[in-house]
Amino acid sequence: MMRAYKFLMRPTVRQAQALGEMLRDHCSLYNGALQERRDAYRHTSKTSIKYGQQSAQLKDVRAYDPERQGRWSFSSQQTTLRRLDKAFAAFFRRVKSGERPGYPRFRGVNWFDTVEFPKDGDGCRWDSTPHDPVTRVRLQGVGHVKVHQHRPVTGKVKTISIKREGRRWYVVLTAEQVQPEPLPATGERVGIDLGIANFLADSNGGFVPNPRPGAKSAAKLEAAQQALSRFPRVRRDKRTANHRRAVEKVADLHRKVRLQRLDHAHKTALDLVREHDFIAHEDLKIRNMVRRAAPKPDPDKSGAFLPNGAGAKAGLNRSIADAGWGVFLTILAAKAESAGREVIAVDPRNTSRTCPKCGHTSAENRPTQAKFHCVSCGHTAHADTVGAINVLRAGLVHRKAQPA
Repeated sequence: MMRAYKFLMRPTVRQAQALGEMLRDHCSLYNGALQERRDAYRHTSKTSIKYGQQSAQLKDVRAYDPERQGRWSFSSQQTTLRRLDKAFAAFFRRVKSGERPGYPRFRGVNWFDTVEFPKDGDGCRWDSTPHDPVTRVRLQGVGHVKVHQHRPVTGKVKTISIKREGRRWYVVLTAEQVQPEPLPATGERVGIDLGIANFLADSNGGFVPNPRPGAKSAAKLEAAQQALSRFPRVRRDKRTANHRRAVEKVADLHRKVRLQRLDHAHKTALDLVREHDFIAHEDLKIRNMVRRAAPKPDPDKSGAFLPNGAGAKAGLNRSIADAGWGVFLTILAAKAESAGREVIAVDPRNTSRTCPKCGHTSAENRPTQAKFHCVSCGHTAHADTVGAINVLRAGLVHRKAQPA
């Protein structure tokens, strides 16, 4: 199995400058390759350029510009071209399936923040100074950069990526590991129902509160964004010191919220995995859930629209995004795989409207958001707990129906 590690880098001033130049030149290579594809297809011949043709040109590109493109790893530049090729492959896939295509766009310097090295030892070297107690990563054109390695790396390092987040630099490793020993069996099974008022409710009647990190930082973030909006929109190298500090403050607040959300997701998922052998959850289509409310044209007035609850829907969408269900479910699946636990996603339809006692399904069974009262047998409970119980039952049925 593959495991990712992310460590903070501590480059010197010159190394940070070289890292920034590396991102700039890879961004230029990406945009140049994109421009070549666009121009070739706009020609009357409708020529399509593939990754192999652009990769074959790299040698000449590096020889023509040795001060910039020639400084960096050949393999990392190939990975940047593959990144563009994947963007075009996804574009054509969406065209064929009738989705919104989203043609690949040019990347600004501020929006190109990752460079990947496809192999440890090819233009990069993890733990390049093993004789030194301080961990370093060696990057071609940059040098040996200090890394704050806060936990050991197990397995063989396969790829190394350099990522910029604000003023911070990170190294991201992917390591191939043998399947770890599963955790001891507990004999426990649980179903979970994700929500907004509570982050989740389980089938045993427990609740995990929703920390709402975005809502708690909304006032600070609003003030920081208002302060940033007072500066004119200029190029990055034209910004004043105050302008740069305002940008960094907004980025730091977003980073803090993101880390708080990740921390809560990791801790909640770890508790579930340690205590249960089987976990069932709803198969939520989050992208569909956060779509904007469709406009309602007024049939009596041309060009006018009726109220459609867009304001309330926007607030609900913010709450769903702040909860971070998608991130949590991804982390839960990864931790369960490492621990040898079983996780199953089930259809969420009517899980909170079906009585767990008599099986009666009706919208009237849920008179309020939190209350469940069966109109058939009179059973009462918290609606989220009822949903979690039904999710667990559906998960067990789904597991029995799977072929051995």
